[in-house]
This record gives sequence, C-alpha cells and structure tokens, in this order.
Amino acid sequence: MKGSGIISMLVVVAMVQFTVKPGEAITCGDVISDLAACVSYLTGKDGDFPPPPCCAGVSKLKASAVSIADKKAACECVKAAAARIPDLKDEAASSLPAKCKVQVDFPISKTFNCAE
Repeated sequence: MKGSGIISMLVVVAMVQFTVKPGEAITCGDVISDLAACVSYLTGKDGDFPPPPCCAGVSKLKASAVSIADKKAACECVKAAAARIPDLKDEAASSLPAKCKVQVDFPISKTFNCAE
C-alpha cells in the first residue's frame, strides 16, 4: 500500500510539471512591477491622468494575464498591492484601466472579490 501511494504522488507531480510550464504563471512580483509607475497617479500626486509608463504597465498586465488562473492571480495581487497603499484614491484606481484605454477583466481595487 505504501508503494502505491508513492507512485500516485509521483504521477501527480509529473502531471503538474507537464501542465504548468516555467515562466507562464503570473506572479505578484510581475503585477507589482507592471503597476509600480501608477502609484503616484493612484495616490493623487500625478494629476488627472496616469503617466505613460503606468499605462504601459497596465497594458503589459493585461497581456500577461491571459488564462482564467492568471487573471484570478493578477486580481488577488492587485488587491493586495492596493491594500498596502494607505492613501490610494478609489476613484483613481477604478478609472485607471479606462484612462489608459486598456480593458482589463478585473477592477483595480482594494475590495473587489476576485473569486467572482
């Protein structure tokens, strides 16, 4: 019985290796890097429009988050990052994709339920 448990575990590990290729999954580091240039806009220090590097990051985020799992992961990362910005302006955050003319599949928000 013990041997069949080990074999089952090895089969599961092999399946995961073949279904998740290195470099394909989006990480919170990727999301934070993509949106780092947006912080001054999101806190109201950069006027009414996000700077071009911010919009480039939003576009890169959209291009990176293609699968449902990536979109969910990106949403959770955005939510966590937004929660760490104490003076984040909710209106600036929610309008960011539209102002960058990029349609993302989840809002930039501290409170959005990413599981929906």
